[in-house]
Order: sequence, then structure tokens, then C-alpha cells
Amino acid sequence: MFYAKALQKLIDELNKLPGIGPKTAQRLALHILRINEKEARSLAQAILEVREKIRSCSVCNNLTEADPCPICQDENRLHSVLCVVEEPDDLVAFERTRQYKGLYHILGGAISPLEGVNPEDLNIDRLLERIKKGKVEEVILATNPNIEGEATALYIARLIKPLGVKVTRLAHGLPVGGDLEFADEITLSMALEGRKEM
Repeated sequence: MFYAKALQKLIDELNKLPGIGPKTAQRLALHILRINEKEARSLAQAILEVREKIRSCSVCNNLTEADPCPICQDENRLHSVLCVVEEPDDLVAFERTRQYKGLYHILGGAISPLEGVNPEDLNIDRLLERIKKGKVEEVILATNPNIEGEATALYIARLIKPLGVKVTRLAHGLPVGGDLEFADEITLSMALEGRKEM
């Protein structure tokens, strides 16, 4: 141990955060040590507050202070369309577009047997309950375009189709500003399948 106990403890705690390696944890800890006491207390208070106030919406599983969350409470949104995403940050990505006006359902991950995530570990049962209430006409499966996301979308689609609800999947294809020569075969295949008339 090269640092004083309290500083080393902070480095160790920061190092536990996702995407924070030992060097970044050390840099952050030293930065926190350099800021004034008011800023340090404000940071500590923000961490405590988020732990105390934020919870999952009982309807869609979004992170919220109010239950149900503001999106689920919004009467101006389309209650007949449900966008299924893996995590709360996926919802935020959709909201940033200002294009989608329906409701959401957050699964809490994707099916991944290698990581020990099975269908019963996700919020799929709650999704089916919401659909069976009869107000949902379309479910948009917006899971990530990777093996786990595709497997999750296929699994959910098989459960929803017998309920008589329209099931759609986000289009896949080439990114805007990308070059064809750098696209992989799967992306090009999906782009061809998802083409539309101009």
C-alpha cells in the first residue's frame, strides 16, 4: 500500500465501479482529495441521495423518484405502443430522439446463459401481464443487435405473438456516415433485408 489508509480505501471503492480501472480510480481519488470540502460533501450527498431516492418504476422498471415514473403517468403518450429495451440507458437514448411517443418496458438485461441470465431473471412476466391487460396493440422489440439481444427478442416474440399483438423489431443496418467497405457481412445482410422503397 503506497497511500494512506483512507485514500487507499477510496481508490479501492472507485476501482469497483464499471469501466474504472486502477489508474482511473487513483486519478479520481486524488482529484476528490484536491477539491474543496463543499464540493466533496456535495458529491458524497449526491451519492447518498441517489441511493435513498431512486427506485424502479412498478410499471415499466425505469429508474425514478416517483412511482409510477413520469413517462408511465404521461396521458399524452401512446399507451397502445410499448417499446421493450434492455436497460434504463436505452430508454434515455430513445427519449433523446424526441421521436418515440409510446411507453416503455425495461427488461433489466438480456438472456445470456453463459453469464447465468435466464428468461426468469428478466422482467418478461411483467411485460406479458401488461400486454394481457388489453391496451397494447404493438410491441417494439428494441434489444441490442448482438447475440444476446437477438435471442431475447426472438424469445419474447414467441411469447407475445399468440396474444394477438403486433410485434416489430428495430431495423438494423448501416450507420449514417459509415462506409460500405467497413461493414461486416451480418450488418450488410440486415441492411438488405430491412430495405424500403424510396
